[in-house]
Amino acid sequence: LQHYFIQSNLRMKEKQQVRVWCDGCYDVMHFGHANQLRQAKAMGDYLIVGVHSDEEVRQNKGPPVLTEEERYKMVCSVKWVDEVVEGAPYVTQLQTMDDYKAQFCVHGDDITLDADGKDTYHIVKDAGRYKECRRTQGVSTTDLVGRMLLMTRANNVSQSSDHGLPSQDEFVSPYTKTCNLLQTNSKITQFSSNCEPRATDKIVYTAGAFDMLHPGLVDFLEAAKKEGTYLIVGLYEDDVVNSYKGSSYPIQILQERVLSVLANRNVDEVVIGAPYPLTEEVLDHFNVKVVVRGKVHEGTHEADPFQAAVDRGIFKEIDSGNPLETEDLVLRIIRNRKLFMDRNKKKQLKELNNLKKMEELKETVHNNNGNEDSSCSVSS
Repeated sequence: LQHYFIQSNLRMKEKQQVRVWCDGCYDVMHFGHANQLRQAKAMGDYLIVGVHSDEEVRQNKGPPVLTEEERYKMVCSVKWVDEVVEGAPYVTQLQTMDDYKAQFCVHGDDITLDADGKDTYHIVKDAGRYKECRRTQGVSTTDLVGRMLLMTRANNVSQSSDHGLPSQDEFVSPYTKTCNLLQTNSKITQFSSNCEPRATDKIVYTAGAFDMLHPGLVDFLEAAKKEGTYLIVGLYEDDVVNSYKGSSYPIQILQERVLSVLANRNVDEVVIGAPYPLTEEVLDHFNVKVVVRGKVHEGTHEADPFQAAVDRGIFKEIDSGNPLETEDLVLRIIRNRKLFMDRNKKKQLKELNNLKKMEELKETVHNNNGNEDSSCSVSS
């Protein structure tokens, strides 16, 4: 296995650390993934995250949207992650955890199945080296892929059920189904850095949709942070994004985008519902020294949304070296529509079959206990 070390987090003495292992596909990474990693990090001192290879993902789940290199980068960008391991086994192995001196493995309270429909954590569970955290309600990769297959949202006019997910009246796996995101101030607090800028900090500001946070945006945020010491990201309201990108955007609502951006290790602060276009008040309030925008522009704007910074002479266009856009992710899925529809259906079916087996097992145990109770009652 190859691995990356995140240098800023290697200072603690190894013998004093509680080392935690997580693993997964982390494809089309979202705030639910980030929240799992946040919860796992809170259980220890040092978080190691294994990411499955493209070959393993195809074999056990279906085609990934992002390449393995892109997925490694996305996991590296999450601020709670200390180390990323490439090509981690799809079925978690004790030897892998031992190699990285991880005491236990953490996963959400949903279930992950391999190609044969078997729990991928059965080995570590049997060994007593498994802990659970709460799955984040309101989001899943399956749902996000479904949204891109439809390129519509619940409040848009055009809708279709042709996305590989069951219709409203069908039985839905609790691990696949999504609900409306209920944003709370505690969730934002959990994701926030809670670090005020120092008087000596050079404040960098940028703004945009940051829809479906992807490797192109991650590279841009890294480049933006290098322009100063404290990075503030403004996120536009949904209707603003819709106005300059079109009726199918944003794919994610503002609350989802906020949490995804807050989880990025280069972001210090987020402005929720940032003014569009940029105003003098924002620049003065945050004492902004430089405003940046990437060479890859989002949508079509009637006027330059960063004109206030241009007028002050503090605007800079930067090149992250990564041309990937949100539209590119959508095109990847649309071009392979049938593959991704089949992937969604396959995942749903595996989960439902597993749930059925679990219910049958519970019923058998219940009946056996009932018979034992009945025989005891008679004999007494």
